[in-house]
Amino acid sequence: MGRYFGTDGFRGEANVNLTADHAYKVGRFLGWYYGQLKRQAGSDEAPRVVIGKDTRRSSYMFEYTLVAGLTASGADAYLLHVTTTPSVAYLTRMDEFDCGIMISASHNPYYDNGIKLLNGNGEKMDEETISLVEDYIDGKLELFGQRWEELPFGVREGVGCIVDYVSGRNRYIGYLISLGLYSFRGVKVGLDCANGAAWNIAKSVFDALGAKTYVINAEPDGTNINENAGSTHIEVLQKFVVENGLDVGFAYDGDADRCLCVDENGEIVTGDHILYMLGQYMKQRGQLDNNTVVTTIMSNFGLYKALDEKGIGYAKTAVGDKYVYEYMVNNNCRLGGEQSGHIIISKYATTGDGILTSLKIMEVMLAKKKKLSQLCEGLTIYPQVLKNVRVKSKPEAQNDPAVQEAVAEVAKLLGDSGRILVRESGTEPVIRVMVEAASKQLCQEYVDRVVDVICAQGHARV
Repeated sequence: MGRYFGTDGFRGEANVNLTADHAYKVGRFLGWYYGQLKRQAGSDEAPRVVIGKDTRRSSYMFEYTLVAGLTASGADAYLLHVTTTPSVAYLTRMDEFDCGIMISASHNPYYDNGIKLLNGNGEKMDEETISLVEDYIDGKLELFGQRWEELPFGVREGVGCIVDYVSGRNRYIGYLISLGLYSFRGVKVGLDCANGAAWNIAKSVFDALGAKTYVINAEPDGTNINENAGSTHIEVLQKFVVENGLDVGFAYDGDADRCLCVDENGEIVTGDHILYMLGQYMKQRGQLDNNTVVTTIMSNFGLYKALDEKGIGYAKTAVGDKYVYEYMVNNNCRLGGEQSGHIIISKYATTGDGILTSLKIMEVMLAKKKKLSQLCEGLTIYPQVLKNVRVKSKPEAQNDPAVQEAVAEVAKLLGDSGRILVRESGTEPVIRVMVEAASKQLCQEYVDRVVDVICAQGHARV
């Protein structure tokens, strides 16, 4: 974890712990840094940076301050306006931008916001570059053999320009449509756009492929993003699908990099279900390289049992789609994701892409001529209980011999019929204790057993 940037960008409450000044400095550094790299490579071209944003009121403020910083440092800023995170990643890669920026706090409430940085390949920015951004924000940047109290401004023709690049967003929509292998004609599809970035993209794609599209939460007003809507409030779509007799429903989050589903009966289909369905489908077609599905440690125990039964291997990474993607690249894997609905299909994208995920699920349904509920058969999601314990010191609590002994005892009792996971939060002074087992009651009993030991050893914060 960096000083400002976490696994999914620089995130915080707008103008509280993520301010317009922060955004300006991010822009100033990136514009200057990529200009320096170009000059060292013998090019006098201005750096090119593409920017997208979601529908939060503060996204406009951050867009303008980022642009001010970029152009002041001599970079050209290409504005996609309201669009999805995966569209920024796609265009950064395809149109050979030096880097990409997405302004979004994903599934967080409207008063939060974030700045996500992407490298020229459309991947999440490397830690080394992010560390340099943070050094500049803190006023202690040392780079290219000297200390920089302040960065030079672009002057005269060296001042950057702004380019309206809505055409790029339209090309991304065309790209999604091109991935539809089957006509969706006759299929009734519900879309919950979370009053976020997908609101003016998702319906266009499904309509173009012939679906009878029903849309909710596609009226953003700057303050209603994710409010009782989208993948974090899936119950809204569940009710909508049942009441309207729809065949399937897809719910996105604020920046549309994740997707959860609802089957024709109104049942939730999680990221684990999606990995199970797509894993089988890709294996049957010889597309699952290394016969491996990449998950995080938070995927349900039931997914691993189901993959075992289908003869599909799996890997587990730390929590965060960033780590899933890194593993996929390093080990030549095609499919990975998180329980929350971040699904990465590396043949088509470098990030989770909610709309792309929903298109591939439609492909499986139409290719196999099965309902979504039928495609989920064979996967039993185990009950899960998760408890967060605020502690004085995460390492001391985690490494306490008595705590480790309690965890080992629970693991032994569960055997191969469940699992226990104890991990430190990456952002809070919290130890997370999670148990999956055959019943909710058993989960609760085993979680309490470990939590009681953490408290008895004096680690809990009062």
